Amino acid sequence: MIRTHRAGELRRENAGESVVLTGWVSRRRDHGGVIFVDLRDSAGIAQVVFREGAPAEQAHGLRSEWCVKVTGEVVERPEGNANPDLATGEIEVVATGVEVLSESDTPPFPIHGSDDIDSGVDESTRWKYRYLDLRRAGPAHALKVRAKAVSVIRRVMERHDFLDIETPYLTRSTPEGARDFLVPVRLQPGHWYALPQSPQLFKQLLMVAGLERYYQIARCFRDEDFRADRTPEFTQLDIEMSFLDEEDIYALTEELFVELWRETLGVELTTPFPRLTYWDSMRRYGSDKPDLRIDGLELVDLTEHMQGTEFRVFQADYVGAIVVPGGADYSRKDLDGWQEWARSRGGKGIAWLLVPADGGELRGSITKLEADRLGSLPAATGAKPGDAILFAAGPRRTTLEMLGALRNAVARQRNLVREGEWRFVWVVDAPMFEEVSSDNPAVADQGARWTAVHHPFTAPTEEWAENFHDDPENALARAYDVVGNGMELGGGSIRIHRREMQQRVFDVIGLTRDEAESKFGFLLEAFSYGPPPHGGIAFGLDRLAATLAGTDAIREVMAFPKASSGGDPLTGAPTPVTEQQRKEAGIDVRPDGLS
Repeated sequence: MIRTHRAGELRRENAGESVVLTGWVSRRRDHGGVIFVDLRDSAGIAQVVFREGAPAEQAHGLRSEWCVKVTGEVVERPEGNANPDLATGEIEVVATGVEVLSESDTPPFPIHGSDDIDSGVDESTRWKYRYLDLRRAGPAHALKVRAKAVSVIRRVMERHDFLDIETPYLTRSTPEGARDFLVPVRLQPGHWYALPQSPQLFKQLLMVAGLERYYQIARCFRDEDFRADRTPEFTQLDIEMSFLDEEDIYALTEELFVELWRETLGVELTTPFPRLTYWDSMRRYGSDKPDLRIDGLELVDLTEHMQGTEFRVFQADYVGAIVVPGGADYSRKDLDGWQEWARSRGGKGIAWLLVPADGGELRGSITKLEADRLGSLPAATGAKPGDAILFAAGPRRTTLEMLGALRNAVARQRNLVREGEWRFVWVVDAPMFEEVSSDNPAVADQGARWTAVHHPFTAPTEEWAENFHDDPENALARAYDVVGNGMELGGGSIRIHRREMQQRVFDVIGLTRDEAESKFGFLLEAFSYGPPPHGGIAFGLDRLAATLAGTDAIREVMAFPKASSGGDPLTGAPTPVTEQQRKEAGIDVRPDGLS
């Protein structure tokens, strides 16, 4: 054994013990005849003292990030010299010897003294030298939180008799909402595997197989346009159950979250989580992932109030507002800033009205509104003297979303978010379908009007089971998302298990029976052999771990993340392949054998 203890685990009770430690020189301080070295390993830092003699002479040559082995004795620090900022701050190690295991070049960024994740180091440099970045306490802590979360997850799942089952990485391409990553098949030129966007179809087949309770910490791949907090490969906790309803999913999820928050953060959550229907959430908060830590600021629907107005701004499908407490103190610069904010999000702007605290005349950008309507707005919105009213008008869905984003921005600006709290909510009964966007690559070439909101295997609610295909615009799904502090942490649904219903969904989204057979024939065939009622949920493990680690960036809980461009600064991937590789892989061969 090369060492007897980890440096960061030493405590006062170890005083008097002879130890052998290994790690990196975090910092060296030369105080004349005494040299102090902060020795760092994965458990933390211990102070090593080199006094006069051979050890001190050897310590003179040590440099930052050299990897060393130290022998010595643990002693209590002299009275008044304890360091309360270190877990090992009550002791130090008096060295009797030191061995250099390897030397280090000067790192491209400071390791010591930059332990916060946000340390000012350029992100691309951090990812390129991730093996150095992870020597810092903050980034390393994020990965440790993730590992702890995975441990808790496995314990909870095993307690409920779930089976950890792997599903294939090399499968066939199926339309699931994003582009697939494709893999050429050398032994069948012109044919391709696809990397899975999720294990969705396989976990449903496992339910047909009678295994009843499946889970997997699954790697998923989606070839999406680059975005700030999206990566081409990600991990999700995938769960599927047979013979269940929504209540089973809610109970399991809440139990899992209670243990995760207790064991990683020491926080006790209150259950059951409240529930909101999708449209209630949109109507009240302008979002299907509402942040319930925000005091008030619920949206006010003024569409009916504005019916028949001659004021063109409010001649719209939907007119809504939020009331900003104390917002009458907004300056014209502040209000112009909200205009620019709205336009930067693709909106036309924000209308505003100030309700003076002294009861004086209303001021704002809508004072040309009919006098009776204008004067009734404070009462209609619940605004009090000293408040501001911010308005948006336009198509219902996009305007609700604009007001929802405005609600969050105002809350942050005016410190209305109760930081330090954890507020969860289930958002249920989402729309089953949405109109196809012409820029959706998965459906744009199919000529269909509708696409599935969740995925095409989601069951309709009971009241829509027989006629969802007649009114897809209003049909509701047995889908549910769990939201924490305004972030969607997981989502799932009760699945379709009857072949006839599944085919009706395919009909709505424009898949002919031949196309459905071609793309999903193996699933439809399985549904001919007594499939059980089943459903599940998936959690973005990266997002969940980032939330527990206290960071907004999912890349911080990935060991070797891709940059937002999709590239890997560490290895340089993706890279071109040689002509010989292309030929061997059959990349340029068509299925009919022609190049």
